[in-house]
Amino acid sequence: MTAPGTGVLLNDEMDDFTSKVGVANMYGLVQGVANKIEPGKRPLSSMTPTIVSRDGKPWMILGTPGGSRIITAVLLTMLNVIDYGMELQEAVDAPRIHQQWQPETTFVETRALSPDTRRILLAMGHKLSVPQPENHIAAILIGAPALSAKPVGRNKFYGRDRSKT
Repeated sequence: MTAPGTGVLLNDEMDDFTSKVGVANMYGLVQGVANKIEPGKRPLSSMTPTIVSRDGKPWMILGTPGGSRIITAVLLTMLNVIDYGMELQEAVDAPRIHQQWQPETTFVETRALSPDTRRILLAMGHKLSVPQPENHIAAILIGAPALSAKPVGRNKFYGRDRSKT
C-alpha cells in the first residue's frame, strides 16, 4: 500500500509483529505485548526512509533494510556526511557498530573495530558479536557529492549504494 500523496510504500511484513511475546526474533529483538499480533494493529517497524532538507529543500535521501540495524545505519550515514564531512560513498561504505540494549551484545560489522580495540572492549566486559555482514544502505545527495563540495560538471544527483555481501 502507498501512503496517499507521498509515493512511500508502507511495510506489509508480518515479521515486524511479535510472534511470541518475550522471545527474541531473528534480529535478537525481544518485544512485548504492545507489538503482539492482533486484528487492526500496525506492527512496530524501524523502516526509516529519510529525507533531510537543507534551506527548506530536499538535500539527502537515504534508507536501508536490515531489521534492528536500520536506524543505526541511517543515522550513522547521515552523521558521517553532515558532522564528519565524508563524501557520500565514504559514508555509505563506513563500517558500523550497533547496540540495541537487548540482547546485551554489540553487533559489529567487519572492519568496524581494530583487533586491539576488540580485545580492550572484551577485557572491559563488553559482549561483541562475531563480525556481521555489512548493512545495505542506499543514499542520494542533491547538489554535490559531499556537504562542503562543489557540483561536478552538470551533475545534480549523487547516488551511492552498498549491497550486502
